[in-house]
Amino acid sequence: MDLSLQYQDIVDAHARIRSFIHKTPVLQSRTLNQLSSATVYLKAENFQRMGAFKFRGACNALLQFSDEQKQRGVVTFSSGNHAQAIALAARELGMRAVIVMPQDAPAIKIEATKGYGGEVILYDRYTEDREAIGRALAEQHGLCLIPPYDHPHVMAGQGSAAKELFEDVGSLDFLIVPLGGGGLLSGCAMVAKTLYPQCTVIGVEPEAGNDGQRSFASGSIVHIDTPKTIADGAQTQHLGKHTFPVIQQYVDRIETVSDDELVAAMHFAAGRMKVVLEPTACLGLALVLRQEQTYANKRVGVLLSGGNIDLIRFCELIEQQQNRSLPTKVA
Repeated sequence: MDLSLQYQDIVDAHARIRSFIHKTPVLQSRTLNQLSSATVYLKAENFQRMGAFKFRGACNALLQFSDEQKQRGVVTFSSGNHAQAIALAARELGMRAVIVMPQDAPAIKIEATKGYGGEVILYDRYTEDREAIGRALAEQHGLCLIPPYDHPHVMAGQGSAAKELFEDVGSLDFLIVPLGGGGLLSGCAMVAKTLYPQCTVIGVEPEAGNDGQRSFASGSIVHIDTPKTIADGAQTQHLGKHTFPVIQQYVDRIETVSDDELVAAMHFAAGRMKVVLEPTACLGLALVLRQEQTYANKRVGVLLSGGNIDLIRFCELIEQQQNRSLPTKVA
């Protein structure tokens, strides 16, 4: 099968965006290593510019615009992180950016997108089609549409996160990556299997939105209703026509975790590592915490995809979980 993404595209993307992005740190936790009996490397994309890995793909896509495309501007649709990424990258390059965002997106993400200069248009994610809105705006205003994940330039940029990880730590037995629409997983999986074919690549998505797992099992893209999950960055309805074939070829399996497990992972990262993560960023970490001994004596890489969460919301989620776990009084 001819894929729309090749490993050289990721190498070229990394070289293209290197001067614009942060080279994010790789974190370790002795407690996590002890719990899992493994050596776990956490690629902290929450320290990326605008707070998430999405800036890599957005930057790579916009840097390849023609002069005419730059003059017209860009439009995208996103629940938050890609929105911010496109807005920031467009500002860096002096371009107009129109962003279609769900009206229930985290307020911190909407305000940040506006702060980066994005023109935000809100829609109802449960009753309206964001892709149709984006296409209509592109046609009406002559804008170039860059979707949040299903675009080879976006996928190539996201893959640079795994490229940096392997450059820093060398070979891994497992690479565990959050899965929404598949832009990050497809790029990272291609890097892993190209450099270290023996590395087992696992995608992780929320239980409520396991369209990727179902697609992977059936061999064709499964469409679902917008999932109700706190992992807003993974509230996608389907994988992409570009991302799915790469995932089929380079990913070994797809797992799911519950919202409660995501909150537990957020709590662990904040309490043990002093790192604030958004729920979607904890998909991989939550899997490791649940399947501790699966990774015994192995070298494990985990992508932490972002940290864009309102601190009040963060505290609410932690408090709600703690209240549910309190012992019930016996009369």
